[in-house]
Amino acid sequence: MSAHELVHHRGNNFTMFGGITLNRQIGGINPSAVESSLKLGGKIVWLPTTSARNHMVKMVHTPDGCVEVVRDGKIVPELKDVFRLVRDFDVILATGHISPEECFTVVEAARAESVKKIVVTHPEWWSVGMSLADQLRLVKDYDVYLERCFAQNMGNGTYKSNLSGNLEAIQVCGYRNVIISTDGGQVENPNWEIALEQYIQYLSDHGIPEDQLYYMTHSIQAALLGLETFPPQSPLESFSTS
Repeated sequence: MSAHELVHHRGNNFTMFGGITLNRQIGGINPSAVESSLKLGGKIVWLPTTSARNHMVKMVHTPDGCVEVVRDGKIVPELKDVFRLVRDFDVILATGHISPEECFTVVEAARAESVKKIVVTHPEWWSVGMSLADQLRLVKDYDVYLERCFAQNMGNGTYKSNLSGNLEAIQVCGYRNVIISTDGGQVENPNWEIALEQYIQYLSDHGIPEDQLYYMTHSIQAALLGLETFPPQSPLESFSTS
């Protein structure tokens, strides 16, 4: 059975979109690999995850051979070529598992290259460890989207719920800049459909209205993928869930 048949068998009426993660396996910050991915229809470019220096240090691994994104306070030169590809193909740049300090440097440089669609990858996860104050600053200064996941795997078959922190992030940063996600592919985490149901129910039980839930689960994602346009936003709505 082909990958397409596996995804779409029994009449599944959804489309799966792919992307590329700039880990060591594909050559790190590799513009040629990125270009190939985007020409094949890729919609998202993740910066390093398990190969990021920050991830390797947090996992108590030697960072020898890590994929650097920032050196001496500036992005590595080849990353600028990646940004230009992301801009020209109008796809998503996701920050991966880089550190909060690196994230600010990367986001500022990406905006300087006119990258429009920037997602900060699960900033709440312990391996990233970004404070809520930094998340708010990124939203205010650069209008990024925060991917807030249902849970984070803690090893030994366990996971930690992020739901209370996600609710706070929505209240502080505003629902228009928060993506509801699950990270349900992690072995320790519940399957995505279970996680999503519990996630939405929790937010609903804690006062997040249905239209905002729809925006965080549908509208942002559809616009980032180029399937829809973002609904108009009143300046008065910024950083408010009411």
